Amino acid sequence: MRNGKAKRALIAGGAGFIGSNLIDVLLAEGAEVVCLDSFQTGRRSNLAHLEREPRFDLVEADIIDALPPTLAAPRRRFTHIYNLACAASPPHYQADPEHTMMTNVLGTRHLLRLAEAQGARFLLTSTSEVYGDPEVHPQPESYRGEVNCTGPRACYDEGKRAAEALSFDFARLHRAEVRVARIFNTYGPRMRADDGRVVSNVVCQALSGDDITIYGDGSQTRSFCFVDDMVDGLLRLMDYDGPQPGPVNLGNPVELTVSDLVERVMKLTGADSRVVNRPLPVDDPRRRRPDISRAKELLGWAPTVDLQQGLEATVAWFAAELEDDASLAPVALALGRTDRPDGPRTIAAAE
Repeated sequence: MRNGKAKRALIAGGAGFIGSNLIDVLLAEGAEVVCLDSFQTGRRSNLAHLEREPRFDLVEADIIDALPPTLAAPRRRFTHIYNLACAASPPHYQADPEHTMMTNVLGTRHLLRLAEAQGARFLLTSTSEVYGDPEVHPQPESYRGEVNCTGPRACYDEGKRAAEALSFDFARLHRAEVRVARIFNTYGPRMRADDGRVVSNVVCQALSGDDITIYGDGSQTRSFCFVDDMVDGLLRLMDYDGPQPGPVNLGNPVELTVSDLVERVMKLTGADSRVVNRPLPVDDPRRRRPDISRAKELLGWAPTVDLQQGLEATVAWFAAELEDDASLAPVALALGRTDRPDGPRTIAAAE
């Protein structure tokens, strides 16, 4: 048990890709966990294996609405509240921009007030998108960003910036103990095939034998962090007991171009797909790489899963997800997996 303290954690957005992986690790550490999710983008299948887990409970609700009274019951007194509740991929968060903005503002306010009432530590998962299309590279937490506040991504970018502002206001006023993580591109098992992110897009297109779509000329860069490393970073940040650290970047500082990623996936899957270029979306960042000096210094954290290992686990996951298509069976067999792999677990339960 981290820090020797029993945990009773609320995970808003716990049915999502990162949230469900976080729940698994918290349960492995002995915590009691409640997942709060509206299933707008989260998936019930991500939680199906917890159906008979006595230390897990699921509450279906949308955090833009008043929180269910059951969350404030004395027996539910939480020690830790994680806010991962927002669609994180452009096609999903742009589909209902008003809901995206309200999730970040009203939803964060509801959870902060719950943390205040219960004396729980609160962690907001913010995003590298607060840096916009950056003019500073790599991006340190001190960089204030280059965000288009009226563009199609603003509902998410500015929503997260507002959520950060609200969180730090609660901290300054001593209303809640707050931690803020700025998450950079994360990938791994339990991603949605339709989320529009570059890793899931490329992997699924390669496995299906479809054309692989590159937006722009492929020279734009990203830094990809495997989900196990990200979960470890979130847990370390939540458990950090020092003075208010401010926002903390969590991501992999190894930078590569989108074209490089496509080449790696095609080699791994044996795909002979054709690469098709499409126009770059509005406000899509040209370069993205975190400066993780703060996370290293304060948390002793840095990613440990290399891209090859992470991609192998991710491809195996999607191959298993799509195994009903007979054309994908050879790929899954070649990777030695026909079940639904969770990928390499780098976080020990006794950590």
